[in-house]
Amino acid sequence: MGVLVKDIVQLPVMATSKIKVGKDLLDKKSVEWISVIEIPVENFVRKNEFVLSTGIGCEDDPLLLEEFVKDIIDSGASLLAFATGRYINDIPERVLQVAERHDLIIIDIPWEVRFGDILHIVLQELQENKQGERKQAEDVRHELINCVLRNKGLDEISSTLYKHIQIPVAVIDQERTLRTNQYVNKKFLNTLMSNDKDKIQQIPPSDSLYNDHPLLNQMEEYIVESQICYQLPIWNNHYKQGYLLLKPKDRSKLTTFVMDVLDHALTACALYFVKENAIEMTEVRLKDNFILNLAKKHTEVTTQLISKAQLLGYDLTRPYICIVGHIMYNNPGSEKSNQFKDGPPTSSLQSMNYYIQKEITNAGKVLHRRTLTTFDENEVIIYLEADNHPYMETANRFLDVIEGRLYDLLSGIEFSWGIATNKDGHYAFYSSYEEAKTALDIGIQKHGHGERTFFSDTRINRLLMALSNKEEIAEIVKDTLQPLLEYDQKRQTDLIYTFMVYNKYKGNVSQTARALNLHRQSLLHRLRNIESLTELSLVDSDDLFLLELSVRLWMLKKIE
Repeated sequence: MGVLVKDIVQLPVMATSKIKVGKDLLDKKSVEWISVIEIPVENFVRKNEFVLSTGIGCEDDPLLLEEFVKDIIDSGASLLAFATGRYINDIPERVLQVAERHDLIIIDIPWEVRFGDILHIVLQELQENKQGERKQAEDVRHELINCVLRNKGLDEISSTLYKHIQIPVAVIDQERTLRTNQYVNKKFLNTLMSNDKDKIQQIPPSDSLYNDHPLLNQMEEYIVESQICYQLPIWNNHYKQGYLLLKPKDRSKLTTFVMDVLDHALTACALYFVKENAIEMTEVRLKDNFILNLAKKHTEVTTQLISKAQLLGYDLTRPYICIVGHIMYNNPGSEKSNQFKDGPPTSSLQSMNYYIQKEITNAGKVLHRRTLTTFDENEVIIYLEADNHPYMETANRFLDVIEGRLYDLLSGIEFSWGIATNKDGHYAFYSSYEEAKTALDIGIQKHGHGERTFFSDTRINRLLMALSNKEEIAEIVKDTLQPLLEYDQKRQTDLIYTFMVYNKYKGNVSQTARALNLHRQSLLHRLRNIESLTELSLVDSDDLFLLELSVRLWMLKKIE
């Protein structure tokens, strides 16, 4: 803010001075610093400065004195005082006219008044003013922090901020959503938030436009439809939470006091976002644990459990299809969307799981169905509301919506899905999860990643699983495949996989060789090794069935 020129000229040390130009500006202009300057001015004078000069070097050259005054004007000084009677007797009229045209106040000080006395008194006045400003800014800081501590929202924070700085302000979050607005034109805000480069011009920072406040380094200046505005990031633990926007009438409104208050407002906003994130993280954690217990524990669905679910926003009385997904990161950290970069990786709001959850919720809304979702490491567990529609069609439509958005949003990510059958009765959360998990594991083992497997399509695999639990059959599998396993381990080959591909192509050597990227003779050598080690013939149907059955049972044991 500084000290008004009106208060400066009323100091006792200025009693004999005369105001030559700018009497009508005394209560409009303020002084933030004082210095003694002679020609050349260069960049030694700051904005809102009180400049003292003897005019030495300009005593016989009115034009040079005029240039000196013009340099003072260009520097943004508020007040220029000449000590007359030695080098300058009278300030030329043409110099006074230049000062008047450019709103520079000029004072005539008798030579007998010492600059040292003026400097001492004015600096003392400025220091007292700064102490008052600091105390006022500290009071504002307490008021802003109390808004957070007393569970007030961003509206109260922005209202308090506007009350003290009288500059329109707004707060937007990291997703560019408007959270609060205090007198910023809505059309102006919409243009700014649209990031339309044709209408928004960013101005490079310039030290001459501001005071020396450290907040300057973070401030971004924009011209939006010929109007000036500023943007300050709201940081928390090195991550950006949002932005504080302010729209002063001109740059002169950004005084030291205003910058101090803005700094305190940024702290209050950051604390609010921390608190908001903590609350939502706690809610998400409660919901995650609740659904995870439903899925992985054989819990009886009682009236008490249904009531607890209702408090969390869930309705357990409806039928649900369980879908279990495995998330595979082919290229971690390669998100396309910039909005992930500024979010703390530990925050539920900014983590990748949060965005997956968001798309699951959105897909449920698109299909007008409730969803219950939780995460367990790289696994997502979803309960999708069922009805009389074919459940396979419903599940596929639901997953299409999710994948369509997420594959566009994230690169290097792949989903595999297991889908349980639709239960006729309710409360089958545990058994549905077991079905979906089994389908997922069988699908990945059989088809690899990126596929969808319905539990109803795994009947043969589940039949083989039941057979594999019999001790006598397990012994036959071991005797049949042990030579192949030992050979693969010793020679670093993969005869079992070779047989699986060979069997997939129904014994077609050419197709198998292409699929394995092998020469035909190399494949025939491998097939002979398989026959030799197992003592089974690949052209005998019984032997071929025994080998295929053994391999499939062995693969299912790996799943278990």
